[in-house]
Amino acid sequence: MNTRNTAKIRLYVEHPVGQGQTILLDRDQAHYLFGVMRLTVGAEILVFDGQNGEWLAEVVEAGKRGGALECKAQTKPLQLPPDLWLLFAPIKKARTDFIVEKAAEMGAARICPVQTDFTNSERIRRDRLQAHAVEAAEQCGGTYVPEVAELAKLDRILADWPEDRQLMFCDESLVGARAALSAEKADKWAILIGPEGGFSEAERKRLHAMPQATAVSLGPRILRADTAAVAAMTLWQSTLGDWG
Repeated sequence: MNTRNTAKIRLYVEHPVGQGQTILLDRDQAHYLFGVMRLTVGAEILVFDGQNGEWLAEVVEAGKRGGALECKAQTKPLQLPPDLWLLFAPIKKARTDFIVEKAAEMGAARICPVQTDFTNSERIRRDRLQAHAVEAAEQCGGTYVPEVAELAKLDRILADWPEDRQLMFCDESLVGARAALSAEKADKWAILIGPEGGFSEAERKRLHAMPQATAVSLGPRILRADTAAVAAMTLWQSTLGDWG
């Protein structure tokens, strides 16, 4: 049976998935599957929990306020992304959502909003951004959902920076220079994208002084923060990640 042709809907669930497992649906999931998508008992969907791959599941109970699925067969093993963090300064709501969605699609293992000296937005709703990461994984066929961390001050993050994690620092002051990212492999990496107003001189000086940091240019034009996040992840993935 070609499960890819018969099961079109993918759903992230927090309950562990596996052979014969019964998954109880909450009210929102039941509304989506049975109210919006009009599924009935016997319908098949694809489910994943971020730990045990993707599974074909059958609807065994369908109601307005809940329901149940039964796992039938694994359709895809767990595919973990590289150990890559994306650090970015939050911007306007829709564009911050875009950054989180694209980071999840492109293979970030962890997404970290940071407050820099020039960050415009001082608050985020972590639960809403996490939901966007889940939705992106559902739509792009991923089997892993990156964690979205709480907003934290950049200076505190750098003060506790792990010695074994490399940092690709996208420095807008290098605009026009060639992107200098070494192809030397390292197990743990992070990408840092600055705010719309750029990094402060104090931040830039501190980053350049870090032995783990590599400053790169993202080309001959200054990019908007959301565009820069996609460009930086593309550069890293194509040079050091799992695209090659």
